[in-house]
Amino acid sequence: MYVSVTGLKTKGVIAWLRFLMLTIPASRAAQNAEGVLLCEFKTSKGCHHTFTVWKTKQHMMAYKNSAAHLRAMRGFSKIASGKVFGYEADYIPSWEDALAEFDDKAREL
Repeated sequence: MYVSVTGLKTKGVIAWLRFLMLTIPASRAAQNAEGVLLCEFKTSKGCHHTFTVWKTKQHMMAYKNSAAHLRAMRGFSKIASGKVFGYEADYIPSWEDALAEFDDKAREL
């Protein structure tokens, strides 16, 4: 399995609205993507997190290169800053475990 955790902080109220307009379609696409096992969202400490688990890294990469995700990423730098971390796992981790990995090892986008 492949685990992916992102954390994005929006750049103000207007940016937050644009963030929602871009991420809602991308989130729906992720929830319905081939190979997704888990797709959840949480806001913690002002950071909007996405937690996905995929059958394989190739499934995650196919979604990452999808039209919905690419559209969302095109406007990213104007509306948010963020980090991402992905890793192989033998089981679906808890939110707490996934965020601990993210906090320790995430890289800037």
